Amino acid sequence: MDGTTTDGLTFVDVLRVSTDDGPDERAVLRESLLRPLPEVPPLYFYDDVGSALFERITELDAYYQTRTEISILEKFGAAIMQVASPRHIIELGSGAGRKIRLLLDAWATRDAERTCTMLDINELFLRQSITRLGADYPNIRFRGIVGDFVQGLADLGPPGGRLVVFFAGTIGNLDPNERRRFLRELSRGMDSTDTFLVGIDLVKDKARLEAAYDDPEGVTAAFNINMLEVLNRRFAGNFDVGAFRHRACYDAENAWIEMRLVATRPSRVRLEKLDLDLDLSEGAEIRTEISCKFTRQSLESSARDAGLSVVGWYSDPELLFAVALLRRTDA
Repeated sequence: MDGTTTDGLTFVDVLRVSTDDGPDERAVLRESLLRPLPEVPPLYFYDDVGSALFERITELDAYYQTRTEISILEKFGAAIMQVASPRHIIELGSGAGRKIRLLLDAWATRDAERTCTMLDINELFLRQSITRLGADYPNIRFRGIVGDFVQGLADLGPPGGRLVVFFAGTIGNLDPNERRRFLRELSRGMDSTDTFLVGIDLVKDKARLEAAYDDPEGVTAAFNINMLEVLNRRFAGNFDVGAFRHRACYDAENAWIEMRLVATRPSRVRLEKLDLDLDLSEGAEIRTEISCKFTRQSLESSARDAGLSVVGWYSDPELLFAVALLRRTDA
């Protein structure tokens, strides 16, 4: 898949593609499922069906995150781009590529060659995004990387004039230790001309948070349960998807939402490619996602620990969501 596609757009693979079901990936998943509270990394949400369901979630009334982040970028996009002044943009977890347009529209630079590299785990959505963006922004060179943002930072190219963007509050899906490692690795790869733009969901009323992850339409439930279909297909499993229900709850002590799958009856599950059998009693739970919520103080603390500082903070009038711009503190 390396090289140039028939539409003239450049498409780049990475060495570590997250969909190869290699031995390391199988070992990580097996270990996660054998924990006292079994877990599945959220990367298994995003097959074609899951990616499409997530796009539907972003349009739900209860899911304020996407529209709020878009409103922030509409209002402050030009100011962000003026401070960052990049030659290259890199988007982690690109999805359908809607929000990046607000930065591309505000991108004023004299540089003849501008590039936008987009990294996403779902190849179909990534190709579609690059095709649409390439047609609408012919003066920008678009590249795609198929991979997991946690594993793919080393493949994003050398530092220098880069704006790395990480929208949608996705950084909250990393537990505190993972987030610390991610930010430190990102910081190590930055120089004085690089910036990092991150969207974060803010701490707020529990009822509003839980409603955003358990919508009355049931789209989030379908998104969560679809993960079992992914595991069945990729690891020769026999999860009975009808034997599980979706649950979302807010853990105030840790300031994160948890999504879980709850067994509605006893189940014995075999995952052949993992050489793993799971005995799940009625009421047993599998954690499929955490979504950490932040205050400005907690984000600044995480950034400081990684050698980064907040140089721009942009939020909405209700303080539901924020977008922060970071630089290396020693830059």
